[in-house]
Amino acid sequence: MKIVHENIEALRIAISAIKANRTKGILTTLGIIIGIMAVVTTMTAANGLANNFKESISAIGSDVLYVSRMPWIIQGNFFEYRNRPRLTYKSSEKLESRLNNQVVVNPTTDTRKNVKYRSTVLEDVTIIGTTDKHIIVTDGFPQAGRYLTPIDVQLKKRVCVIGEEIKTRLFNNINPLNKEIKIGWYKFRIVGVMEKMGSAGFFGGPNFDSQIFIPITSLLKYFGNQNRGYSIAVKAPSQESMTNFKYELIGEMRKIRKLKPTDKDNFSINSMDSLIDVYNNVMGVVVLIGLIITGISLFVGGIGVMNIMFVSVTERTREIGIRKALGARRRVVLTQFLFESSIICLIGGSIGVLVSFVVAALIDKFVMPASISLSIVGVALLIAILTGIISGFIPAFRASRLSPIEALRYE
Repeated sequence: MKIVHENIEALRIAISAIKANRTKGILTTLGIIIGIMAVVTTMTAANGLANNFKESISAIGSDVLYVSRMPWIIQGNFFEYRNRPRLTYKSSEKLESRLNNQVVVNPTTDTRKNVKYRSTVLEDVTIIGTTDKHIIVTDGFPQAGRYLTPIDVQLKKRVCVIGEEIKTRLFNNINPLNKEIKIGWYKFRIVGVMEKMGSAGFFGGPNFDSQIFIPITSLLKYFGNQNRGYSIAVKAPSQESMTNFKYELIGEMRKIRKLKPTDKDNFSINSMDSLIDVYNNVMGVVVLIGLIITGISLFVGGIGVMNIMFVSVTERTREIGIRKALGARRRVVLTQFLFESSIICLIGGSIGVLVSFVVAALIDKFVMPASISLSIVGVALLIAILTGIISGFIPAFRASRLSPIEALRYE
């Protein structure tokens, strides 16, 4: 109980000292405010990137393998990949036949065309040629209308499903269903609008909301099949069988490509795992750089707190001498000044967190999804308190070691 009473008394004296020197305390907190803002901004940015990444891979599918000419993440000689023969539409048909139609196989190809509705023109829009199986291998579904059907693909119909961003830019508040838009020189009827899917901008990839989906057969008929690249999405029987199924898929593709046992694969099998690996590596670098910047900011702020605490100890030398002469122990004096430095940093940290809410709102509106969670606030305030303890320890230790007689003589 005596220790508790001494700590309460030390806390009361520390608060009184801070109130008596408000101007000095405010100036001291500036460095901590900037440091904590750096902490919160770094953590918020990392959180926002994580959210953006999750949105990106949601349209890829965790149990889907993608056969393509080139790997998503190129390592080694680029020209070796570039010289590979392209996949064809027949490749997907042969692959589906070899897999005995037991898994979902969906070919896609794309082109870029201007899109027009009345007087509004969108330039260089990505047009995805695909099949009705596309929504099976992805997590995207129409929020209005329907998706492509097998009949649309078989009859090469001029129908399309548009992304959320296309809908907003072309139609604003108008219902786009059954409206006709011009893709290149041809009119296509809108039969559905996709739900918001986000983008893979983190990887330099497409914005899924700004794409238009049409039957792959229609794309080949109206926009040509010359020198066109394809990607084949294959949904594995289950998440657990991904590894074994990948080897099976490689074997079937080697047969389709008529490769000898000694030949290298002239195709790539891509999956979400490769993106996760890249994400983890990139995020590691981003967080490391953020921590270095944060560390520098907090170091500067901590030096400021330490200097002010040294000045405070010097100015209150006689007060310390009187307290020690009246029986105050070294531990009590040490605790008092540690409370003082910690409270200063906590005030600065709290202000920094409040300012960071504004910064996070701006990031969320103009850059990427971002929000400050309670865990981020808790970590930031804990860092502020630890900074105060570390910065104030040497001045507090010096104060606790003062001799009462020498301190009372100080003028």
